[in-house]
Amino acid sequence: MAQKITATLTVNGQRHSVTAAEDTPLLWVLREQLKLTGTKFGCGVGQCGACTVHVNGAPLQACLLPIKDAAGKRVTTIEGLSKDGDHPLQKAWIAEQVPQCGYCQSGQIMRAAGLLKEKPRPTRAEIVEYMSPNICRCGTYVRIARAIERAAKEVA
Repeated sequence: MAQKITATLTVNGQRHSVTAAEDTPLLWVLREQLKLTGTKFGCGVGQCGACTVHVNGAPLQACLLPIKDAAGKRVTTIEGLSKDGDHPLQKAWIAEQVPQCGYCQSGQIMRAAGLLKEKPRPTRAEIVEYMSPNICRCGTYVRIARAIERAAKEVA
């Protein structure tokens, strides 16, 4: 049985102390303890990207990060990307009508935000490559790429 620990981390700009088994994935701490349910559970093994958040500014799958390794880190979830849902990516997602079922979209947007932070004007090939860890069961990849291209014009 895993040992319980108390970890302090900053989520969306607010410091939180949480107590959980040391191997509890960050995903479950976010969803169940902090009630930030925008980050989705997809596969639980790091193969779909639905749980993508930013940890110290970089996209990471929250299902793979044990809370003991998240301690002291800065975490941004979809709820923290923009106060009013007006981040260029969120607006582009709506304009390009990206979501169908919508389940993977918070992870897709968080991954895309990481891309635009690293490379504000990505090519279509760079978008496809960077976004490849995230799966969309509905297959809206072309719309996702168009939304990222649209947001890149606003960000740059």
